[in-house]
Amino acid sequence: MIEIVAVHGLATIQDAGRPGHMHEGLPPGGALVPQLLARANAAVRNAAGEAAVEVLGALTISARGDICVASDEGAPRSLRAGDTLTVACAGTRARYLAVRGGIDVPWVLGGRGTLLVAGLGGHAGRPLRKGDRLPVGASAPSNASLPEAPDERAPIRVVGGPDADRFEDGALSVLLASTFEVSERSDRVGTRLLGPPLARAGDDLAVSAPMVRGAIQVPASGEAIVLGPDHPTIGGYPVLATVVRADVGVLMARRVGAPVRFVLGS
Repeated sequence: MIEIVAVHGLATIQDAGRPGHMHEGLPPGGALVPQLLARANAAVRNAAGEAAVEVLGALTISARGDICVASDEGAPRSLRAGDTLTVACAGTRARYLAVRGGIDVPWVLGGRGTLLVAGLGGHAGRPLRKGDRLPVGASAPSNASLPEAPDERAPIRVVGGPDADRFEDGALSVLLASTFEVSERSDRVGTRLLGPPLARAGDDLAVSAPMVRGAIQVPASGEAIVLGPDHPTIGGYPVLATVVRADVGVLMARRVGAPVRFVLGS
């Protein structure tokens, strides 16, 4: 197993998420940046969605036995009993620490990941803290190649709508023509963007509608909020556009203050 020696910020166990429960009010959860989770897992020959530790800040672990670990930087490392390792965010918003065999926490509703908004999964449904011990699993090895890391300079592709009629004319043009920045108020529920306001038409009296990861909700302030893995399953704020699935993790990987540009795509 591995033991948590120190945590600065937020650290949770995450995997590929829990699809298929939105109708029950349960968001899919899963890794904030699936591409980086897949990189860490590939480095230790795990399947892409195997349970690992997601770090938003810094984490130090100690090995309790001989194990092989890797971060999303892609280089595996063998640890002997008592060895320590620190993983810290630098240049990206999240880091991942995978161990050969995966993190063997209980399977809950189709996944092992921590869903903080529901208090389930992972390690007792809560963030990791000093002294926690995580058992190492024995999942079958995978020979998948190391995926590319997200490009923080790439524009983020979106499709327009579905609530175009709830915005002033030209709101989508403003979204596409502007450069935004990732706000420090971002979390796993949504990434908030700093930039020009997106003018809405009307109020928030519309019937709540189902939401998806990557939807760009706009509250009365005009601020863009891109929904993340722990997003509410329904919402009443209008959605100006939705980030295409392949680019959601690319956006979520960006550190606070990083620029974000949008383009129409599919």
